[in-house]
Amino acid sequence: MKVMILNPPYGEDFCRSARWAAKSRGRVQRHPDWLLTAAAVLEKARHAVEFIDGAALNLSRDEIQARIAKFGPGLFVCHTSTPSIYSDLSYARLAKEISGSKTVLVGPHASVLAGETFDAAGGCVDYIARGEYDLTLRDIADGKAPAGIEGLSFMEGGELVNNPDRPPLDVNELPFPAWRQIKPEWYRDAGKRFPFLTLLSGRGCFGRCTFCRDVPVMYGRGLRLRSPAAVADEIEYDYKLFPQLKEIMFETDTFTASPDHVRGVCGEMLRRNLKITWSCNVRVDMDQELLPLMKRAGCRMLMVGFEFGSQGSLDAVKKGITLEQSRRFAGKARSLGFTLHGCFMIGAPDETRESARETIEFAKSLPLDTAQFSGVCVYPGTEMYEWSKKNGYLVPKGWEEWVDGDNEQVTLLNYPQLSKGEMDALIDTGLREFYLRPGQVLKMAFRIGSFDDIVRKFYGLKSLLGYAFGTKKAVRKSIQPEQRIK
Repeated sequence: MKVMILNPPYGEDFCRSARWAAKSRGRVQRHPDWLLTAAAVLEKARHAVEFIDGAALNLSRDEIQARIAKFGPGLFVCHTSTPSIYSDLSYARLAKEISGSKTVLVGPHASVLAGETFDAAGGCVDYIARGEYDLTLRDIADGKAPAGIEGLSFMEGGELVNNPDRPPLDVNELPFPAWRQIKPEWYRDAGKRFPFLTLLSGRGCFGRCTFCRDVPVMYGRGLRLRSPAAVADEIEYDYKLFPQLKEIMFETDTFTASPDHVRGVCGEMLRRNLKITWSCNVRVDMDQELLPLMKRAGCRMLMVGFEFGSQGSLDAVKKGITLEQSRRFAGKARSLGFTLHGCFMIGAPDETRESARETIEFAKSLPLDTAQFSGVCVYPGTEMYEWSKKNGYLVPKGWEEWVDGDNEQVTLLNYPQLSKGEMDALIDTGLREFYLRPGQVLKMAFRIGSFDDIVRKFYGLKSLLGYAFGTKKAVRKSIQPEQRIK
């Protein structure tokens, strides 16, 4: 079967592959590794697949329409996100009108709100592949009867049918992502060496963070890790396909969750003498004895979820770490020469101006190279979404309001003791105070070691200025009339 997979655009620089679907403050564009893994599964099953990254390329509706008409898919797969859901549905409608294809939605929003999504679709969507969709899409393309496909939702006789959830798959049976469908140069992140590529060494996470979306909705709580040999094989494959690569980013939610896995992957890199640079996501409660081994294996940067500088806030979101662990980790990692990027948020339950200031001051006190500040983004399917909705703290009245009028990240909560406006201002204050300190400016300048570093720093500065001085009050014209959150 001819299968087209669309990562739809939603305004300039909208990034839907990240953990927060929006135009990020750093103007990051992340690789669609999930979608391209599913594409590889379909290719392995001998289906003809065309992938379109409309988001990364900022494609126009006319360009996508022309590609649909030229390819003529029998199955059209469309990724969904919360703020873009009505626009996403319009592309499913477009594909059905042009090619008469069967249409299927994937992604967290449609997975959680299948019934509401079918209602909004008005008949233009045939299926929703809930959660981990790789094998579900293969079953559809293979022509398997819908009633027998696990993880599938569809309408039958005007009634919603939700088939049983699909059990978590064996990640070691997945092929490498169909990277031939994209170019690494389409994706930028000021913190990564350019060009870079992402790699998922596993799926799932043991954490219980109440704001996390992808683990409860897409992956499941169980930690499933690929064999170290398979991970090293993929690295070799990636560099053979794209010899211009400067870095691999392990986008696994917590690469260091299993010490044995880290030892195995690093051991394979060293045994094969892989002379590469890589970065990864970590928690501060990782086994710090692994850090020297990671450094020897080529690890350059650690993306660290510090989240908050108030112990009360950390406990409120069930992060499961302490401020002292964060301090010890940052000190140890810095002493070993790692580049550190800290992730921080404003808006935990019971957040006050004082606790938010504690987070800003805490970020400034750590030996970090870069940092990001954002509001807590509560998505359908998360524990914090249900809590905030129940207590009347949600600001948006419709899904399109999960971003502002220019698709920028925006605070979604409004507390009695701390308003949405105050949180937005504190986020900007955090960015400004962190980066404009003389010591921080000098630190970033002295850590420039190559022309590549200059390019990355320039892109980061340009992105930050674009956020700070961009037009943030644009009014979006919705694809459909406003629909309220039920």
